[in-house]
This record gives sequence, C-alpha cells and structure tokens, in this order.
Amino acid sequence: MARKDALSTYNAKRDFDRTREPKGKVAKTGGNSFVVQKHAATRLHWDFRLEMDGVLKSWAVTRGPSIDPADKRLAVRTEDHPLDYGTFEGLIPKGEYGGGTVMLWDRGTWEPIAGKSAADIEDGHLHFILHGERMKGEWLLVRMKGRPKEKRENWLLRKIDDKEAGSGDALVERALTSIVTGRSMAEIEADKAGEQSLAGAHGKGFAAKMAAAKDHTAKISDRRKTRATALPRFVKPQLATLVDAVPTGNDWLHEIKYDGYRALIAASGQKVTLFTRNGLDWTEKFAPLTGAIAALDLPPCLIDGEVVALDGNGNPDFSTLQQTLKRGHGQEDATRPLHLFAFDLLSLDGQDLKGLPTIERKERLEALLHQAESPIHVSDHVLGAGETLFRSLCEAGQEGIISKRADAPYRSSRTRSWVKVKCTRRQEFVLVGWTRSNARGRPFASLLLAQHEGQKLVYKGKVGTGFDSQAMDELDKAMARLATDTAPVDVPRAETRGVSWIKPKLVAEIAFAEFTADGRVRHGSFLGLRADKPAKTVKPEKPAPAPVPKSAIDISSRDRVIFPETGQTKGELADYYSRIAPLMLPFSANRPISLVRCPQGRAKKCFFQKHDSGAFGQEVRQMPIREKNGGSEDYIYVDSADGLLACVQMGTIEFHGWASRTDDVEKPDRMIFDLDPDEGLDFDKVKRAAKDIRDHLADIGLVSFAMLSGGKGVHVVVPLTPGHNWDTHKDFASRFAQALSAAEPDRFTATMSKAKRKGRIFIDWLRNQRGSTAILPYSARARPGAPVAIPIDWEELDRMKDAHPFSIDDPDTLLKRSKGLKGWGFAAQALPEI
Repeated sequence: MARKDALSTYNAKRDFDRTREPKGKVAKTGGNSFVVQKHAATRLHWDFRLEMDGVLKSWAVTRGPSIDPADKRLAVRTEDHPLDYGTFEGLIPKGEYGGGTVMLWDRGTWEPIAGKSAADIEDGHLHFILHGERMKGEWLLVRMKGRPKEKRENWLLRKIDDKEAGSGDALVERALTSIVTGRSMAEIEADKAGEQSLAGAHGKGFAAKMAAAKDHTAKISDRRKTRATALPRFVKPQLATLVDAVPTGNDWLHEIKYDGYRALIAASGQKVTLFTRNGLDWTEKFAPLTGAIAALDLPPCLIDGEVVALDGNGNPDFSTLQQTLKRGHGQEDATRPLHLFAFDLLSLDGQDLKGLPTIERKERLEALLHQAESPIHVSDHVLGAGETLFRSLCEAGQEGIISKRADAPYRSSRTRSWVKVKCTRRQEFVLVGWTRSNARGRPFASLLLAQHEGQKLVYKGKVGTGFDSQAMDELDKAMARLATDTAPVDVPRAETRGVSWIKPKLVAEIAFAEFTADGRVRHGSFLGLRADKPAKTVKPEKPAPAPVPKSAIDISSRDRVIFPETGQTKGELADYYSRIAPLMLPFSANRPISLVRCPQGRAKKCFFQKHDSGAFGQEVRQMPIREKNGGSEDYIYVDSADGLLACVQMGTIEFHGWASRTDDVEKPDRMIFDLDPDEGLDFDKVKRAAKDIRDHLADIGLVSFAMLSGGKGVHVVVPLTPGHNWDTHKDFASRFAQALSAAEPDRFTATMSKAKRKGRIFIDWLRNQRGSTAILPYSARARPGAPVAIPIDWEELDRMKDAHPFSIDDPDTLLKRSKGLKGWGFAAQALPEI
C-alpha cells in the first residue's frame, strides 16, 4: 500500500497555478501500466515510469532506452508521480521544475518475470516484461552502489537478450513522434496540431534564428499535399520462371520460397484489403493478419508477400495452412497462427515504385515495416551465395528459393528476372476424376490429374497417397458436387476402368518424383487443394536453364593503374562496381548523375561530366532536363550494373547524384548536409557535429542517416517523400544551416569562404539546390588509396577512428556489413512547414 505522502515531493516541486501537470493524488493499487515520456528540459532525457502501489515509480534515462543488451543506460531515480501523469503531454512553463516539452513516447503494461515480484525494487533489482508499443520484452533495472554523501539514486536500465532485442539506438533515433497524438517535439512545443517550430532541446533561440535567416520565404509556396487515404488498387503480381539451377553472381538476390498463398496487401491506416494472386478479396479469410497490419497504421501502400502457417518446428508448411483455413476465416489457434512474409513494395504514399530496382524496393519495404513484429515479417534475402542458401534449405526440407535480379523493375507477368529453383518437384494439377476404393471408410482410391497445354486439357496420371481422413472426406464432398457423365479429358481406355468423372474445377498441389516418358506423374503425393488458383491457369512447369551471368560491357585496359599510390587498376575498380552494384543501385539508379572521369588515372587530369554525346553506349541512359535559359539538355542516368560499368569503361571513378529522381526531377527526395571540416580539425569533432545535427533534425520530426563521404567529412542524409519544389528545398536547407551557425558560431559556418571556415565545420547546404549533386553511397573517390563513400549507422559512427575506413578492395566486407543497414536512407517523411 502506498504511503499517503508518497507524492509530497512531487507536489512540493510544482506550482499548479502555472503548470498544466496533474496534481498529485495516490490512486488505488492494483494497476500495472507503464509510460515513457520524452522530456526536453535542461537536458533531453526519457522519463521511464512503472505503476506500483498507486503511483508511477520514475527514472530519468539520459540517453533513452536501448534495445541492445550490451547497452547499460543510466537511469536516475526521481520522485514518484501520480497515475494521471501517464496521460500528460505538453509544455511545462519555463522557470517551473522540469520546464520544457513533454511527449508521450510509449505506453503499455508491465509485469515482473515469473518467480519475481514488484517488491524486488526495494532490493535494488527489478526484472520485468514490458508490453508497450515501442518497448517490448524483458528488461532489467539495477540500482548502483552510491558514493558517500551522494544524494541521487542511480540505476541502470538494460534490455535482456530476447526476440525483441536489437542493436544500436534505432529505437530513439526513429521513434520521433508521440504515441498518442503523432506530434513531433516541435509541434508539441508550438502547442499546435500541424505547424512545427525548431524551438526545442538545443537552444531556445534556434527557431528565431532559422526564421530570420536569409532567403526565408514568408510562406512556403507549395504546402505539403494531404496524404491520400484511399487504398491502392490491386496489381497483378510478378511471377517467377522455374529453372534448373540457382543463378550465380552478385546481381541476384535470393529469398526463401515460402510454401503458402501469395497475397497482395493494400493498406492505408486502419483500412486493409488482402488480395489473392488473382485479385480475390480474402480479407475476412485472413482476418487476424489484416488486423495485425491495420495495427501498424501504415501510410497508403501496396505490399507483395506470402501467407504461410508454420509447423511445430517453425517451418512453413502447406498442409498446416490448409488445416488452419479449413477452420474458417482465419480463426487459427494459438499454436498455428498465420504469418505474412512481405517481400516487395509496389507503391507508397501514392508513389508507384514498380519501376525501381528490386533491391531498392526491398530497402523501402524494410524502412516501412521496421517496427513490425510477428506475425508480420519482412522476408530476408542474401546477395550472391544463392547455391549455399538453396542447399541449406533443401537439407531443412523446404520448398526451394526465389532468385531475383537486384536491378530489375517489377513486372506484372511471369519473367526471367524472377526465377525459382525447387528442392522437390511439385506443381498444380486439375482434378478430372477419381477411382473407387475397396477399402472400408475410404471414399476413393486415387485422383486423376490433368494440365492445360495450349487450348487442350491433357491427362497427367493418377495420385493415390498423401490424404488423411479429413482431406478424403472434404474431397469426396467437393467432387460429388462436380460429378459429370462426360470425361473432360482424353484418357487411355485401360485407365478409365472404375473412374467417376468430375468437371475440371478443382486445383490440387501435387509433389512427385518426375514425369514418365509418356507424361505421367511418378510417385505423386497429394499436398492440398489450391482455392487461390483458377483451374484454367494450371499449366505444366518445365525448368528452363538458369540465367547465365554476363555483362554487356567489356572493360578494356584492365591493367591500367588508376590509383598510383596503392596500385589499384581499372580492372579492380570495375570489379568493385560489379560486386557492389546491388547495394549502390538503390541510391544511384534512375537519378541524374554527374561523373568524375579520370581516363589516365586519378593523379592526372580529371573532369566532371553530366552530358553524353553517345560515346557511353546504350546502357547509359539520357533524359532531357530543362535549363535556366528555357532550353533543355540531355543528362546522364543509369538503371543497371551494366550502366555503372559502362561509365567505368569510359574512365569514371566517382558518381555524384541529384537530390531527385528521373520520374520527377522537380521534386527532391533527399536533403544532404555535407560536413566539411577545416584542415587539421579532429575527426571526433566532425562526428559530434553530425550527431548534433541529427538531434536538431529529430527535434523537428525528421529522421536522418549518416554517411562517410570517403573524404574527411560526414554527410547527414534526410530522406523525403517527394512533394515540395526546389525553392522550398533550398530555402529550408539554407535556413537550417544558418540557424546552426548562428547558434554555435565557434563550431559551424554556413559560408563556403575558406577564411570563415578557420577552425570550424562548414555545413555545406548548397548540395540542396536544383542541378547540384552529392557523392552517392558506395561510390569510389578519386583520392589516394581508392576510398569509398559508405552508409553507416549512428552507433557505428561513434566507433569510427578514420573518416575513410574502406576502399575498393573491400566489396565483400561491405556486402556482409550491409545486413545491419537495412532500411538505411529511406523514410516516409516530409519537410515541416517552418
């Protein structure tokens, strides 16, 4: 039972005539809520609160909670708060205790782990489970031993290693809005629903400085369009071609071939429709899944994936899926839930993504679903090494793999840019009849199978195994309704004895060893009926030869030394781009580019080039772009690995890209702040500057990412949903940079002048104007040692001792580390209207 004076300290610290915080009153015991409030007071911190004994026990977590079990976050015990505080979001007036902005950052329920008690807090050790919207799974609070005469009570908050654990600071870096109102810290500070201010945790005059900066437009010329809420329409899915071997090369990515039902999910907030591959609405049939998707509150999007059920070993199992669906409308039990494995993203926020490379669509899907949890999953993939994955899946009894060209667009047809390789042979067949059984309780002995070849239905033999009693009863009832006296297919007379015919409406999936010489199924086994596939679409699948890796680009003079300091050659540079293309194309494809060409090597004459007179060949594309004088010029862009290699063949070392794409060059999709330090400035200062800029951007609701430029600086990259024009883009970047330099003139300058850069970091915002370019992720640099520009997560940036740790010699290392960077550089967000 809580003491009546448990909130006396809380009440004594507050003037309730000035603050909107609730007055302290001890509530009845018995609840188990928890809440986390992001609090921009003297220093930004996260207030972590657990309901106990009618109050909220509270800790101030200085750096915010981390899902990395290796991180022990300092949590300073503060006064108990009333339960009503768990709904408080808003402003605490300056001069009041804790004055600043408070955001409801997370909420939910908690309980001690089995065998433990809330009373353990008195012993300085609390092991508990959180069921929040952001914080989940097991956590630990441990009280530290205090120093003599130390007044404050220090604890450590740590995540236990479980399925909810992760790495880095992704939780606090990406969760930038209120869990209740959806507002950013700036919107709460402004106390308005839709307008934002830069005033926040990093200097009270910051917003005023930004508003007063030069080139400020009094009114943004093209206000952000209201997000469309209509559900995207159904799109026919892309289908894979069966091949006899796994394609090789790094231009292929490989995924598990899930043994389930293909599904396309149209979502927009709470509205969700789930389509089969043929456009049937199965939303109700998969109700628990659609409910889980609705809970994610996604922006308008169209997702491609597979619905599966898992067996007792956690493997996709088609028969388990059949049994689950037979119970009706997706009402699965706790031991056999349905799962969605999403593997493609076809549209987002009204933007058609089908023309983007596969690898970029996957990256955007990762970013969209980064907070999803079971039963919603993003299908993993590997680049290259497909044969190893295939072998391990076959050994585990799985169906096989799907291999996809990393640089290919999405096509609503069967293509060879998606191929499938199966561990065992299995196909769909139309049921055309059945034979009687003499066994008691068995309604039939075997089923007759057929497939469409051209306009004709062709007999394919019989299958008599794989049925359990439930399957036989259901097949018996289904076939009785389709009985006919006419054979729907030509069958040899010797095989028609005792056959009862049915109309060719039912589709069954059959596993078999091979086709005999006369086209009959050998050693067939029934797997289940396919309600999602019309009988008229069932055709034989004959494995085609696997695609042979080849490039249309012949690299000449491979032995020419391009980097004289370290001896790397043109051939080695080409090999690097060939290997790294799947990672590079999401950021470089379909974007106007400028090239740094050094035909005789980096130590000799190099020059920029953005136009092509035709010398680069057909793999390097061109598009007309309007110039300032009213005319137009053809600009270069690439959309494939061969396009990159064609540029290398012509002496290109560096690739620089516009901040917009070829489908709408007038609407930027990323903002870049290039931190260019004065000569001799310590790299640690550049890293700190990048993280400070990240925090300023987070205060106004913008997620940002870090990239080592391959030189001496760091790029802070802000992905954006295209919607505003170049004037707005340039104006925002300019005012942001100038506000920072005005707030901390000893650290930053927004002026290019070398004289004004002395001892400072130049925040180069000039990359954000029409026609300007910035170095692209994974591009090599024409510098000694052949360094490369690399995406990096914020935690890894802390550990970096060198501004350019990787070179063109490291493609394998970069491919391996990319697994931890999924979703880097992608976020659905727009510029705040400041």
